[in-house]
Amino acid sequence: MPEKASGTDPATRVIVVGAGPVGLMLAGELRLGGAEVVVLERLREPTGESRASQLNSRTMEVLDQRGLVEALGGTEPTGRGHFGGLALDASRLPGRYPGYWKIPQFRTEATLRAWASGLGADIRFGQEVRELASGDDGVEVTADGAGGPLRVSGAYLAGCDGADSTVRRLAGMGMRGTAASRELLRADVAGLEIPDRRFERFENGLAIAARRGDGVTRVMLHEFGRPAARRDGSPEFAEVVSGWARITGEDISTGTPIWVDAFDDASLQAARYREGRVLLTGDSAHIQLPAGGQALNLGLQDAANLGWKLAAQARGRAPAGLLDTYHDERHPVGERVLANVRAQAHLLLGGPEVEPVRAVMREMLALPECNDRLAAMVGGLDVRYEDGGHRLGGERMPHCDLVAGPEHTSTTRLLHPAKGVLLDLGGGGASPGAPDSPGAVAAPWSDRVRIVHAKAGPDGPLGDVGAVLLRPDGHVAWTAPGGDGLRAALNRWFGPPSTP
Repeated sequence: MPEKASGTDPATRVIVVGAGPVGLMLAGELRLGGAEVVVLERLREPTGESRASQLNSRTMEVLDQRGLVEALGGTEPTGRGHFGGLALDASRLPGRYPGYWKIPQFRTEATLRAWASGLGADIRFGQEVRELASGDDGVEVTADGAGGPLRVSGAYLAGCDGADSTVRRLAGMGMRGTAASRELLRADVAGLEIPDRRFERFENGLAIAARRGDGVTRVMLHEFGRPAARRDGSPEFAEVVSGWARITGEDISTGTPIWVDAFDDASLQAARYREGRVLLTGDSAHIQLPAGGQALNLGLQDAANLGWKLAAQARGRAPAGLLDTYHDERHPVGERVLANVRAQAHLLLGGPEVEPVRAVMREMLALPECNDRLAAMVGGLDVRYEDGGHRLGGERMPHCDLVAGPEHTSTTRLLHPAKGVLLDLGGGGASPGAPDSPGAVAAPWSDRVRIVHAKAGPDGPLGDVGAVLLRPDGHVAWTAPGGDGLRAALNRWFGPPSTP
């Protein structure tokens, strides 16, 4: 008989498959929302590799909302980005985190793992899921591990297990899009002495080389016109060596490969991010060329959107339809990211035939307005879920310093517990404490929504706002003036009021 997981309540348990950054981010969000969490990871231990190493502006804001930026360790941002290999200046982006943060994936992963486990998530390595059953009453998975089969039951299951997702396959959740036609080879190599190259185009292909402070050089290459190979595993380093020589004329065979892989320009998206009690996040839900690190960042932002909703659903406290808003909100975001990545793949991997398009794009990016529009897109700052009749409706809440009584706080700090926040700034049409004031209206939801009476500076993002309701993911659900129906917004996002 398979062993059964114990120690948590299956009725409120969420099973997360995959302990990469996205799965760990989701696990922490679920724990903050009060759900029990078991994370099953196929690998026996973290790899220590860093295939995705760039966090964008919105991801840094999301991590800041949970108080995690300091835990990531010291790092300096860069404003230098790219769109399809063409220079993009992200230093003028709005918010606290303009630009890009070069943080090794293993460090991001370790930070999120410590956070999630510290909140009580049960993370189990060496457990490869092989069976999945989902019904009206819950889900059950069977995983193979060193100790034999493990059977885990729960209320919901989240697949965060990458592009080759076992969860997606077992759940029969199909994908739509275009298959791979071109690929890049990539390797981290120690002991190389070659020039750094930033998207350097040669007659036969594209070459990228970047030497890190630890002496390891990451090389990437694409040979123009060479189709994507059908692979059962990672390429050999010899293939990287021969391709690099054909493109650049340099010999890198003297280096020592740390790891080698290949990635391609497949552009695929799950038709649905939710089927009953099974949900997909990150690369399980969308597969794209990792241009500008958008794959990792898109997945982390998926997790921030899903976590609080799934926790409320698992605990039986979600209003009708709340969990469906995960697909409704994130599927269009993923679709838009995949579209900009396809455009970048054309510019980046196309041969001489794309040079006229690259020349036009280069001229366009020299215009500040065009540059800033694309920088915000790649930085994840252009997401707006709903227009609530105000400039902030549906937008992410910008960081804003606040004075709440004798204390100084901020919108970012108030979001650390991943609860809703009702900010009554004294301009909602009634004095604080009056029966029709925003704070008084929200009082029956105070077990799920923190009510804060505060003052904001007149020149900040809340200068013309009398009150604002924030979702746990930092997006604005309601504002005054400019929006009616605070009770309706509270009911929609947080369920019915508590009975006194």
